[in-house]
Amino acid sequence: MRARNYRTVKGQPYTRKKFVRGFPPSKITKFTMGDTKSRFEYEARLVGLKKVQIRHTALEAARIAANRCLGNKLATNYCFRILPYPHNILRENKMIFGAHADRLQDGMKRSFGKPIGTAARVKPNQTIMIANVNADGIEVAKEALRLGSSKLPTPCRITIEKVQKEEAKAS
Repeated sequence: MRARNYRTVKGQPYTRKKFVRGFPPSKITKFTMGDTKSRFEYEARLVGLKKVQIRHTALEAARIAANRCLGNKLATNYCFRILPYPHNILRENKMIFGAHADRLQDGMKRSFGKPIGTAARVKPNQTIMIANVNADGIEVAKEALRLGSSKLPTPCRITIEKVQKEEAKAS
């Protein structure tokens, strides 16, 4: 099967991993990268524009592309996060094709499918990735998020916001 078969959001999410045996684990190795303890001036967001399912392999490819660009140009002067988690288990009813395949299977009768991977369901205008940088890294963050968005199955928009400094509250 091709990945585009799982892009559309259909039916109820299938997320109860407790009842499913043998599903492959998520390929996303890290959800937060860079310097997580520092404060940064700007926040660049990658926002998905359509309702779509993003497979865990696509999220991992986008993470690698964006993190490599940020790491090469900014060293450790950034914080990068992936927000959606792939909870939804994808199933496939594998069909045999070729000569005499009709004698070996019953087609779609009572087909349920075996788990083949996981996907994250993304709603319109939901943030997929966030890159926190200082003023000198805004262009690098835009480029990194653009590279990451090319790996995703939905059109995306990049927004840049200045982070408000939190003032200490007197009690």
